[in-house]
Amino acid sequence: MSDADIIIVGSGMGGATLAAGLKGSGLKVLIVERGQLLRDSPEARDADAIFRDGHYRPDETWLTPDGTRFNPGNYAYVGGNSKFYGAVMLRYREADFAQHWPIDHATLAPFYARAEALFKVRGDTSADPTEPPHDAPYSFPPVPHESDIVDLAIRLKRIGLTPSPLPLAVDLDRWLARGATPWDAHPDTNGGKLDAESAALADAMEDRNITLRTGVTVRRIETDGDRVTGLITSGGRLTAPRIVIAAGAVHTAALLLRSDNEGHPNGLANSSDQVGRNFMNHNASAVLALSHRRNRSVYQKTLQINDWYAEGLGNVQLLGRVSTPILAAQTGLPKPMAALIANRAIDFYAMSEDLPNPDSRVTVQGDDIVLDWKRSNWEAHLALVSRLKTSLKKAGFPVVLSKAFDRRTPSHQCGTARLGDDPAVSVCDPFGKAHDLDNLYICDASLLPTSAAVNPSLTIAALALRQADYLKDTT
Repeated sequence: MSDADIIIVGSGMGGATLAAGLKGSGLKVLIVERGQLLRDSPEARDADAIFRDGHYRPDETWLTPDGTRFNPGNYAYVGGNSKFYGAVMLRYREADFAQHWPIDHATLAPFYARAEALFKVRGDTSADPTEPPHDAPYSFPPVPHESDIVDLAIRLKRIGLTPSPLPLAVDLDRWLARGATPWDAHPDTNGGKLDAESAALADAMEDRNITLRTGVTVRRIETDGDRVTGLITSGGRLTAPRIVIAAGAVHTAALLLRSDNEGHPNGLANSSDQVGRNFMNHNASAVLALSHRRNRSVYQKTLQINDWYAEGLGNVQLLGRVSTPILAAQTGLPKPMAALIANRAIDFYAMSEDLPNPDSRVTVQGDDIVLDWKRSNWEAHLALVSRLKTSLKKAGFPVVLSKAFDRRTPSHQCGTARLGDDPAVSVCDPFGKAHDLDNLYICDASLLPTSAAVNPSLTIAALALRQADYLKDTT
């Protein structure tokens, strides 16, 4: 007897949103998650605990190709990495679908709209000239700029740029009721940030046919010919007619590779030899604009600049407020020096596309994950940072500092099980079904054939809702 009609492995943005899309279908859905619920605690709003002490980071380590062990900075909780995300819900731009994608923005548009509604996205469709077409405005107005960010927007407009509100999945009043902190990189423990758990999973769990089991690690996928027959987990063997892997771009690829057998010697769903390949991680830098003025913002992350997006350079958005303890923890500066900088800085996140490369990949070595990230498109990123620095100086910030994020920082990892029409060069079809297996699906950032230069959460959610409809239609 099967444990469910559908088993979803992972409760992050893909898995939780897929479950929400299956709500009311009558299908029995079991979600298995290796992590636990993230409970509230004093550390949830303690910058030293989060950024200096790494209170929430798991002990997990991966390897570089030369054998160096590192902590990747991913999270293992119900809701996955979205528990700590910046809550930015941007659509891929229309041009982002031009290469490698088997679908276009118009195909995904209705699912984007449903995802925006599910995550209660706050935004303004009229302010950004690169914004793709929407059938209707956002249901909620943008999260308001704080006074120093209002002043920043005026300065940027004076020098000819087009700042616009970031579309955000944040209930500001609820977030601030727990504490006056930014939400970016801080854990959501009160539902003020609409993440995979507090928005999608909470919605899904209203259906009594949908259940969640935590603390369950899937170790192997069993197959018989071209069908999955079971999951070998830390909690015993589980079976269902259809299996969806939504463990994240790295862990999904590793699980498929570890599940090799006589019929699938290179790993599951891997006749194309593309599983684990095309790993992408956005090129990203922190840019701090300093002036004599104190920055009195609390949360800050409400503005973006896309003036250089069409040139292929990327997106600029505000970081969550970089406070003294955050800056000291990230740079090693003494706290007095960190305070001098942090108190007078407005903090930006410059993000450029990482291009798909089959030699940039995830492999496995025994129980270890090996990540060989081959950074691409770096010159475009340097050009973006240079343009931003020049513009900020023109806007009245005499000192502008920048620091690139290194490979230990997960900056929207994706691409290791790309979707496509051609089984020779892709792992899944346009609905996320593995080409090689009749009843195996993938539903996370692994599917993305390109990283674009915007946050991927909304696109992952939209693909999940599209997959949910497909699963219901093919019951």
